[in-house]
Amino acid sequence: MDLAEADPKGLVRESYRIDGITGGECRSIFMDWALSIPVGRSVPDAVRVLIATYAVAEPDHPMSTVLSQALTDPEPPRRRGGRTGRQALTP
Repeated sequence: MDLAEADPKGLVRESYRIDGITGGECRSIFMDWALSIPVGRSVPDAVRVLIATYAVAEPDHPMSTVLSQALTDPEPPRRRGGRTGRQALTP
């Protein structure tokens, strides 16, 4: 995958150009970026291309953190909802 496929709208590229951007703003941009990836494309592969292109040069940028977090496995759920969760709490 090349950079044009990994960042079709240039959202991530532009985020690295914004002075004083916050982590929350980067997460919002990341969500917009993720929604712009065509169906069938590998999001993890695209994230790896973005990391190699931008994050390596600017490891302290908030978007670099967001991109790295995108490749980590999510934490397992802590609580089950609904009837099963309520029954587990009852003695």
